[in-house]
Amino acid sequence: MHTAGTASDTADFAVGLDDICAAASTLAGQVVRTPLIHAPRLSDMLGCELYLKLENQQFTGSFKDRGSYVRLVNLTAEQKRTGVIAMSAGNHAQGVAYHAARLGIPATIVMPLFAPFSKVERTRSLGAQVVQAGESIDESRETANELMDRHGLTFVHPFDDPHVIAGQGTIGLELLDDQPELDAVVVPIGGGGIMAGTAIAATALRPGIEMIGVEAALFASMSESLKGQPATSGRGGVSLADGIAVKTPGKLTRPVIDKLVSEIALLDEGEIESSVSMLAEYQKIVAEGAGAAPLGAALQLRERLAGRKVALVICGGNIDTRVLASVMMRGLVRDGRLVRLRVDITDAPGTLAKVSGLIGQKGGNIVEVYHQRLFHDVPVRRAEIDCVVETRNPDHVREIVEVLNEGGFRTRMLSTLSQDGPTQF
Repeated sequence: MHTAGTASDTADFAVGLDDICAAASTLAGQVVRTPLIHAPRLSDMLGCELYLKLENQQFTGSFKDRGSYVRLVNLTAEQKRTGVIAMSAGNHAQGVAYHAARLGIPATIVMPLFAPFSKVERTRSLGAQVVQAGESIDESRETANELMDRHGLTFVHPFDDPHVIAGQGTIGLELLDDQPELDAVVVPIGGGGIMAGTAIAATALRPGIEMIGVEAALFASMSESLKGQPATSGRGGVSLADGIAVKTPGKLTRPVIDKLVSEIALLDEGEIESSVSMLAEYQKIVAEGAGAAPLGAALQLRERLAGRKVALVICGGNIDTRVLASVMMRGLVRDGRLVRLRVDITDAPGTLAKVSGLIGQKGGNIVEVYHQRLFHDVPVRRAEIDCVVETRNPDHVREIVEVLNEGGFRTRMLSTLSQDGPTQF
């Protein structure tokens, strides 16, 4: 945990409140003035007064619209004529591509190989030239540097740039304008641009407000940097929160976060998945992994936030529909509302009908059935069937398993996505 500073500590930062207010004037009418909505169901679950800042409502689906525009309009005439280059997993790419096209500026975007298909295609559709290279954002930066030097392009950094930080900081102005009595704000951290800008604005307008960050545990680069630990981020693979999967935090953003952010929560991949599912199910909000991460942090810090007015910055909603569908289905499995039951039966006519009848009798809905005769280690006159069943909750699953066992069909539930490991009855 870090001790948060105050607005008076910000004199040495690259960006101040005046810069952010100037950025707000620049952005007027150019980006969406996103809503801050009350989330009653989540508030009840968390025991606090919870608000959601919906940056997923921006034209490109992410807060990156803000900083990208402020940076681009501050280019010189020569820089605008020659063109810009950026590296991004998707959201910064779309923000730069969108505004560059509007301003008539040629744009080249280098995206890592793991970038979601939807973000790659969307960036191309906005008019930018897309080059995919590198297994990480940092490797993409190497390619971006080569192209920048070769063609004389101006680099638009995704987070470590004063204009970009000031643009993202306008979120803090809007938060306090809409809800002046906020006690805490939870913001995702990748390179730190959105947190740095938001923290500078929010703490200047409301001294004492608590700024809480959240990172994917696989990419805890800012946390490691602040603790003076060796960099290990990204060694464990890719994260659902690809928008904050950054191995190296910003040099301009680090001191801001060190002084103004009280704590950075780390989420494992299961927690990020659950957060995406919960926002979709309980608030009907589509958020990508990075955008949903603040909810995961609020769940971790539930006791600390209880009874307070808390805002979560839902920084983006650009998630592949295939990935979203998978996350939602896995959420049903994790909650015990979609289970796979293995049932031992005699291989005789009518047996499958009896099993399905017992499941239906208890109100279970059979989604799929796999009838195994040949490839499992069972006697020739017996078989196993795997039934994927939709249920109400884990208690309902137990009722179905009990009625099958009582009916003479030995039944067990196969492993689930529960954090507690495989579940059997």
